[in-house]
Amino acid sequence: MDNELIVYDDESLASYSFGNDHPFGPKRYFSFYEEYIKQGLHKHTDHGTAHLATAEQITLFHSREYLHHVINKSDSGEGYLDYGDTPAFKGIYEAAARVAGTVLNGVDEIMQGNYHRAFIPIAGLHHARRDRAAGFCAFNDCGIAIEYLRKKYHIKNIAYIDIDAHHGDGVFYAFESDPHLLFADIHEDGRFLYPGTGFIEETGKAEAIGTKLNLPVPAHADDNRFKEEWQKIEAWLQQKKPQFILFQCGADSLANDPITDLDFTAKSHGYAARQLKQIANQYAEGRLLCMGGGGYNLQNIAAAWCEVVKALK
Repeated sequence: MDNELIVYDDESLASYSFGNDHPFGPKRYFSFYEEYIKQGLHKHTDHGTAHLATAEQITLFHSREYLHHVINKSDSGEGYLDYGDTPAFKGIYEAAARVAGTVLNGVDEIMQGNYHRAFIPIAGLHHARRDRAAGFCAFNDCGIAIEYLRKKYHIKNIAYIDIDAHHGDGVFYAFESDPHLLFADIHEDGRFLYPGTGFIEETGKAEAIGTKLNLPVPAHADDNRFKEEWQKIEAWLQQKKPQFILFQCGADSLANDPITDLDFTAKSHGYAARQLKQIANQYAEGRLLCMGGGGYNLQNIAAAWCEVVKALK
């Protein structure tokens, strides 16, 4: 393979947004893209195009009833998909299906041996549950990717790593009792930030106890604290030996995000990506798929995601 990394720098992904006045607006994509071009990173990666997930792919994770709920709301463009966090707009079904389908295309490119690694900037919508939207997330592309890897490629031992400021509750609770989904999440303490979950004692249920690692940190935790917690994830992954790694690298854990309280810098994101690349090379035939996740300070998004791309090259 000429390039080991494919980056989905397709501006149609920006259509998953809730308007210019909303924190999750279209400028999030373009802030990353402009910096990505400015740093010349596009010269060292391959260009991926967006793809639409099918209804059958979406319902690998989501209930059929919920799928129809999103379709109906997408047609009307009125109200909310949930109880007030996730607005409906005309075309939200297609926009969310595009995020999920692009992630699944990244899975295919990796599993078919065309690339070792992939990065999708608008992805990692980790709050949506199997039967409902939550926290700006219509479809949970992370959960869909996990189910897709299992059904199409029979990959059992999947690691999902999340460093978004918010706990990845939609992934965690969907697989809380699943011993084969390895879940590790560094996030702001749920006592102080949405969604109010992800406590250290939440390590999985039944056969899955010990396969989940929740690492809440206090407000204003910095890069030093990040590295302390990250060492736990690395030691745990060395023990668990995953076959495929999914990485949600939300930029809202950087300092000066308008809706969170952590003080990481983009260096933490680059460090995590470099370390995961090594672990993927060691245990998972290099297979590492990265999703941009949250982030509502445009400069932080540009910095963090470009650090991830640099680490993945």
